Amino acid sequence: MTFSRRRPLCLPAAAAAAAVLLPAAVGCSPADATVRAAVPSPPPAEAAVCRALDEELPESVAGQSRRDPQPASAYTAAWGDGAIVLRCGVPRPPAMDDPQSQGLEVNGVGWLVEEHTGEEDAGPRFTTTYRTAYVEVVLDKRYAHDAGPLAGLAEAVEKTVPASL
Repeated sequence: MTFSRRRPLCLPAAAAAAAVLLPAAVGCSPADATVRAAVPSPPPAEAAVCRALDEELPESVAGQSRRDPQPASAYTAAWGDGAIVLRCGVPRPPAMDDPQSQGLEVNGVGWLVEEHTGEEDAGPRFTTTYRTAYVEVVLDKRYAHDAGPLAGLAEAVEKTVPASL
């Protein structure tokens, strides 16, 4: 697996690598809780890309088995007890316009890195960059300093979500 850190899409590709700082915390979700995720409403072209991605997503990521969230949708997926939640076809995050935003590249897929707040066990949020559809991956606090789950998703994203540059 290849990890590299870089500035977000609003900067030239040759921009210097940026450090990624995420909050230090460890937590867990109840194992019997139903995983929930808001279903995006992508435009038709993005919806087709997201359906193709859904077909290619792995059954296991970072040792967690796939357990899709409710309501069921081809635009959402989850692994474990909600430790890893993916949504495809999300709107472009406003942070992509911020030159101070941080980016990370994992196995050829660029990601915007944000702190995800608003939930008790929230960890980092990653959103693909330079792709025809935005794919968001939210990790819980167990992955506060571990972008490893992105490596498990990179092949499917690379295969089904075309680069936009």
